[in-house]
Amino acid sequence: MTAIRQQQRRTKKQTVARTGRLAAVAVAAGLSIGAVTAGSSSPAAASQAGRPAAAGRSGECAEVRDKVERLEGLITPNACAFMKRQIAFGEMPTGTPPVPGGPTHPRVAAYLDIFDADATLWEAGGPAQRGHAVIGASITGSLGLAPDLRYVGTNVVADGAVMMFGQRNEVTVKGQKVTYLQIARNVLSDDGKTIQARRYYDRYEIFRPVAPELRPLFDGIADAGPATGRGPERFRADEITARLAAWNGEDVAALTGRVGNARLTGPGLAAPLATAEGKSAYLKRFFEKADVKFQSGQVAFGGSTTYVEWHGTITSTQGTAIPFGIVERFGPRGEWELSFDTLPLVAEEAGIDIRSLYQRLAQP
Repeated sequence: MTAIRQQQRRTKKQTVARTGRLAAVAVAAGLSIGAVTAGSSSPAAASQAGRPAAAGRSGECAEVRDKVERLEGLITPNACAFMKRQIAFGEMPTGTPPVPGGPTHPRVAAYLDIFDADATLWEAGGPAQRGHAVIGASITGSLGLAPDLRYVGTNVVADGAVMMFGQRNEVTVKGQKVTYLQIARNVLSDDGKTIQARRYYDRYEIFRPVAPELRPLFDGIADAGPATGRGPERFRADEITARLAAWNGEDVAALTGRVGNARLTGPGLAAPLATAEGKSAYLKRFFEKADVKFQSGQVAFGGSTTYVEWHGTITSTQGTAIPFGIVERFGPRGEWELSFDTLPLVAEEAGIDIRSLYQRLAQP
């Protein structure tokens, strides 16, 4: 273990207990730890009464329900309006790709229609983007590199102003079709515009065709036997404090023990992990590469599905602090899904600047 990691571990032991106490106060008060980004709503203990929201009824936002694989939760009018915009952008063909500084492109306009004029949009590894000008320039660049980007809704949970929109994205990279999962986490205004957004997906999948030298973070992790143990129970709001402490304490036993024999899916896995040994190996590999310092984020309760967000920073083995986050999904059939981005870690380990990877995408 390097001197950096040894110091990280000593510091963590001193701070985890304090973090747990702060989280307990925060959850009891219905607040999250740390500053809330301007324009955001109340955070982690999103189920203010400590109980799941009712499953969405069949008549609520029926036109959206027909276009996603699963829709649950408290589906308010603003949630329905958001989902319509989100789906419209995912279905819309790009046509001629947009160019920077050019006239308004129809698909760029459809994307910006999702966001409030002063919205923030965050992805792992960097600061949040703010406002239509910055967010519009970003999507213009993305559609220029990958004009055939499409997605469909998968597991979607609305909890009033909090929206967890699971989606399956498809894009062509250097002639190769790439499919990857994403969680679009949004806090909504009264008119259904996003005022604070975070995106959770693994960019390694996108850049793998142009960067074969990148080594997958979880290479070799797999089950070695049959699954045992009890089935997982529904996630409860009063578990947030202990769950946050488990992540910040890198407590693999607590993180895996809570989910029992749930099947774990996550970045870098060819197949779900069902055994305690496989799931433990996966988390241990992650904690070997990333020293975690999280805060509680948003929680969305559906009828049988719960999304829980953790965000903050990780520190790599090289000592670099990286803005980072993870979303956990506890599903209705014993699923345990983790969504996060491995690219900042694998790129740094390979000594590659992520900006250079985008340049590779742009090359003919």
